[in-house]
Amino acid sequence: MERLTPARLEFADDGSTPWSSGYGDVYHSAHGGPEQARHVFLAGNDLPQRWQGRDRFVILETGFGLGLNFLATWQAWRADPQRCRRLHFVSVEKHPFAAADLAVAQRAWPAFGELAAALQAQWPALTPGMHRLFLDDDQVVLTLIFGDATRCLRTVDASVDAFFLDGFSPAKNPELWSPELCRALTRLAANGATLATWSVAGQVRQALADAGFELEKRPGFAGKRQMLSGRFRQRRPDRHPSPEERRAVIVGAGIAGCASAFALARAGWQVTLLEAGPTPAGGASSNLAGVLRPLPSADDNPLSRLTRAGYLATRTLLQALPEARWSPCGVFHLGRDAAHENQQKKAVNRLGWPPELLRYVSRDEATAQIGWPVAHGGWYFPQGGWVQPPSVCRAALAAFPERIAFRPDCAVDRIERTKTGWRLLAADGSELAAAPVVVLAAGAGTTRFAPFAGIPQRAARGQVSHLPGGNGAGLRHVVCQHGYAMPDVDGLRLIGATLQLGDDDPLPRTADHAENLERLQRSLPGFADGIDPATLSGRVGFRPMSPDRLPIVGQLPDTAAIRGQPRLVAQPRLPGLWCVQGFGARGIVWSALMAELLVSRLEGAPLPIERDLVDAVDPGRFLLKSCGRPQEDDGFDDRT
Repeated sequence: MERLTPARLEFADDGSTPWSSGYGDVYHSAHGGPEQARHVFLAGNDLPQRWQGRDRFVILETGFGLGLNFLATWQAWRADPQRCRRLHFVSVEKHPFAAADLAVAQRAWPAFGELAAALQAQWPALTPGMHRLFLDDDQVVLTLIFGDATRCLRTVDASVDAFFLDGFSPAKNPELWSPELCRALTRLAANGATLATWSVAGQVRQALADAGFELEKRPGFAGKRQMLSGRFRQRRPDRHPSPEERRAVIVGAGIAGCASAFALARAGWQVTLLEAGPTPAGGASSNLAGVLRPLPSADDNPLSRLTRAGYLATRTLLQALPEARWSPCGVFHLGRDAAHENQQKKAVNRLGWPPELLRYVSRDEATAQIGWPVAHGGWYFPQGGWVQPPSVCRAALAAFPERIAFRPDCAVDRIERTKTGWRLLAADGSELAAAPVVVLAAGAGTTRFAPFAGIPQRAARGQVSHLPGGNGAGLRHVVCQHGYAMPDVDGLRLIGATLQLGDDDPLPRTADHAENLERLQRSLPGFADGIDPATLSGRVGFRPMSPDRLPIVGQLPDTAAIRGQPRLVAQPRLPGLWCVQGFGARGIVWSALMAELLVSRLEGAPLPIERDLVDAVDPGRFLLKSCGRPQEDDGFDDRT
């Protein structure tokens, strides 16, 4: 587990050049940072010429610092009428700045004022891992990776066209120039990839040459006599090609399908969305509201990392969809007992997340903030809250009306492979749609399709209960413990939820209302006094659950073609057939992130999560003997 140590904004003796006392070095030349970025990193990689006319161009930088190289690159891309369609900029930073410090430092570059303000507005929480920002009408994609570059670069999946090597001096920060790091660049390099750096140190040149780069010295910037430029000399097959045709059909208009349609349309795809019911979000995504918050763990396990990344991605999506209904009212996740509360406190201390994302609260503080006596303290997520899934689905589909065709009352009975892709057929054999790419996002109903056979997803019945709102004490925050309870939404207070595997009853049951009330009473004693479960309304949904409680996202394996036990990367796949499935009770948390993973893989673009997490959600994992085991108990109930 990696814990971040943010950078402190300091200045050299001249009072204006940003300085790191930790490394004893400056962040950029004292003779003009923007000019240095243009001379060394842009010109050193023969930009903007090399991105002109390209569909996609990918830059990877070692050391984001104050964002100078990114801002200079973004400005140059904007000014180039022949620029590539989409620019991906991937940057690693071990010690990121807080947003406030970034804003102060970037005032020194007024020419970047508009761009810097847009960057600052999306600056992510300082937590380890990948953070994706969409800028300039979504055509500039910045993927920030917070953590140690020597470790993080091993987790990146990308085909890089240009490298900006901009760490502190090799004498001050040798890890960022090591042979191991240079070999990591080799794995990521696309054919014809270039590099540039201000350093011409002998050990740097040797490490890069050994890693497969042909190098040349060029005139340096300002007082520095030389800089280094290089080109990757090996030839290899294109592992991340751009799609020949951007056209897809998605089956299922729940929050997974609608988020996927939005992400595909944002990337320039034409999408047809088929839904068996009359409206979007008619199945498991039909609830009045759901909970948005991550799920920490002391060891920051894959489930914790995925829910954190998903939570942050969902907040980004919600901010891009002003018509979506949600409230960042804050979420309390209280300990079940004293031992569990103590585990939560230890996790907060060990993770070191910023307090705006997570903090521990005592029983007394929780009682005061919730406005109701509770037995235990626990986690508090100040920016978490509730989200209304149907509103997210409607807003996502409305965002790109020229690229998304929503077709209700289109029940897909079966899928057939063709020479050019897939066709989707109704029960009477008529063709509903055809496309080179099909995405299965029909939730619990996906198991009826033959290509999904062998994927052990199960349907879990969940019932939520609606308490009348407006009278008596209400909640200002979402409260989770044995179940969950929400503030008033449209005059109702949502509580839940039950969880039953192998139960296909679609109608609400009084016994399940009673179970929800009993859990509420254990969390907030007396809150449900006098409420008769027989008088309550509610809703039943069927959640698509995976055995290991992680999503099922990726290209479907061709089970008929598998021989033996091939590694995940070597499994034969069904061309053009993908799934976004298995979210269980976490559709709100995972939909945006998994949609972006889907699109990035289809586009051949840098992936938004680490390679081990990509493997952890791959549908082919269940065909490996060692996979598919449940996660260890973390004290989290899937019903919440």
